[in-house]
Amino acid sequence: MRALIGRILVAMGLASLLLVTPASPATAAEDDILDRLLAIEGVSLIQEKPVQGYRYFVLNFTQAVDHRQPDGDTFQQRFTVLHKDTARPTVFQTSGYNVSTNPGRSEPTRIVDGNQVSMEYRFFTPSRPAPADWDDLDIWQGASDQHAIFEALEPIYGAKWLSTGGSKGGMTATYYERFYPSDMDGVVAYVAPNDVVNREDSAYDDFFASVGTEDCRNRLNGVQREALVRREALKATYADMAAKEGYTFKTVGSLDSAYEMVVLDFVWAYWQYAGTSACSNVPADAATATDQQIWDVIDNYSGFSFYTDQGLSPYTPYYYQAGTELGAPTIGFPHIEDDLIRYGYQAPRSFVPREIDMRFDPSAMRDVDSWVRKHANQMLFVYGEADPWGAEQFRPGVKAKDSYVFTAPGMNHGANVAGLVADERELATARILEWAGVATAAVEADAAKAKPLAAYDAKLDKRDLRQERSMRP
Repeated sequence: MRALIGRILVAMGLASLLLVTPASPATAAEDDILDRLLAIEGVSLIQEKPVQGYRYFVLNFTQAVDHRQPDGDTFQQRFTVLHKDTARPTVFQTSGYNVSTNPGRSEPTRIVDGNQVSMEYRFFTPSRPAPADWDDLDIWQGASDQHAIFEALEPIYGAKWLSTGGSKGGMTATYYERFYPSDMDGVVAYVAPNDVVNREDSAYDDFFASVGTEDCRNRLNGVQREALVRREALKATYADMAAKEGYTFKTVGSLDSAYEMVVLDFVWAYWQYAGTSACSNVPADAATATDQQIWDVIDNYSGFSFYTDQGLSPYTPYYYQAGTELGAPTIGFPHIEDDLIRYGYQAPRSFVPREIDMRFDPSAMRDVDSWVRKHANQMLFVYGEADPWGAEQFRPGVKAKDSYVFTAPGMNHGANVAGLVADERELATARILEWAGVATAAVEADAAKAKPLAAYDAKLDKRDLRQERSMRP
């Protein structure tokens, strides 16, 4: 089959798309897994990449633009398969954004030593219908994308399935479970915000008033305020950078507006990705710091390139969803005088091109929250103690079954099961193994014996949070 594909590509003048030599299949006795995947209607190959111990494929899936009209228009949605063995459990992972086309494992995939399917969220390019009707971007359509891919792959991967994701991916896994509760055998949602009432954000203000140490908070607040005191001088540096890089500011309206938003993001972004141990890198007395020191520390965490048109464009689908269903936090700045803030903490509407219409539906998150409280079954939510996005959490209620909310002490947006205290880590690992159908009798009898089934692999398992700068989940 692969040889035939190669001949066809050569004939079409597309030899550059020929497959690289793959690693040996994990289970040599299986029929060729690529042939089985490509036999699924709507699945096509983009690329195969070699990875030790697995087969790894980047694929397209022909997806309905509107799942209420399955015979209507379609688009190509990217997904990947990290194949171990069809007899192993499968983890369905999504970031809620673009899909990585490099091999990587989520923590549950390592715990159960399974396969992993990862999906690119609709409307993140190139997985965007053309023309794009933005009314087709909502949490039900996204969940229905996952459901369609699961139904296509489940005949091949017939063992247990878990869904997972971090941040917006954790939200995505939760929404999928709400709309298709029969698909997955368990859910592991990391650092998933739950903004039930969009206008009630006092939990975030409470978080920033107490997180870390007083010295660290004072350093961060001082730098943030000083950046607004020195707005005109630092804006000149910003303008030079924009001219050099070709940055524009049509979406947010002006360089001045973008500058303020980067500065107002700073403290949030710091706690999202750093912690008290990094406070020594922040000037202790912002008033005596140089302009370059103020610029550098804010750029390191907030990123002055982000609120440019070029920085925002890849995330238009996120801000659209935040402004139509997900909600977005609004926080106060009691340490900054009112006359230093010109625009305030801006809503998602400010970060989406004006030609895209947006209307907020306050019922969407209330529905999901109510469902989790009443119907959660085999769901695990993991949060970080020092992560601002965890200020508003999902809370399975008394009617929920076999569901948990754990908080990793001292951790931020990279919180995971491994970072939990011992008894919670053991329980969480045991439940994941049980839900995946791979727990031993010893683990079933004693959660303390639960350990990940696959060894840590630095290439596959490392998550680089610093590549995710800016304040978004």
